Amino acid sequence: MAFVVGMVGLLLILEPDLGAFMIVVSIVMGVIFLGGVNYKVFAALVAALVSGFVAMIIFTPYRAARLFAYLDPWQIDNAQGGAYQLTQSLIAFGRGELFGVGLGDSIQKMDYLPEAHTDFIFAVIGEEFGLLGVWTVIIAFTILIRRMFAIAREAMAFERTFQALAVQGLAIWFGVQAFINMGVNMGVLPTKGLTLPFVSYGGSAILMGCLAIAFVLRVDFENRRLMRGEKV
Repeated sequence: MAFVVGMVGLLLILEPDLGAFMIVVSIVMGVIFLGGVNYKVFAALVAALVSGFVAMIIFTPYRAARLFAYLDPWQIDNAQGGAYQLTQSLIAFGRGELFGVGLGDSIQKMDYLPEAHTDFIFAVIGEEFGLLGVWTVIIAFTILIRRMFAIAREAMAFERTFQALAVQGLAIWFGVQAFINMGVNMGVLPTKGLTLPFVSYGGSAILMGCLAIAFVLRVDFENRRLMRGEKV
């Protein structure tokens, strides 16, 4: 697993795409932890990975500049430079208030907020549907991920270890990517180019997300057959 992750990570870093690499590492580390790895080994892996990510940020000028801009986005140079997307995103949330300005009436998506259809679609939702719309999306993802973990637990109860760990890995994927996207949009995390699963515009991302859900539905279908005493 370490070899496969290392090869994938090398290709992603060479692109460069640190955000996608973070998602891959999160999935792998989550599956390793849920699979029952020794806590000392897991702690050592976490420490090594955190050190590696910090080093990549510190010794890469544009990543460090993005981080410092995130810490003070309203400073004039940052607001017009590295934190421009973040400040425009926060303005969108502010305009939305509680109930939003209405579907299709977003001003920020009209060339003020870059990548409004992909990385910052959550800010547009906040502007058009307000705080209620934001909470609706968060609750929807929470229900989806909780249900996926429940399906994984059912599979584990039938000693279907591969299916259980695979579904848990997919749940971690959706959960971590959604958390990072929402956190970036709301200024909780540094700006990182990750889409919001099933919401952001995209071709291959939507396709792979649908395939992942199809796998989860198949595992759930087989779990239900086993509960009825049928063979799978």
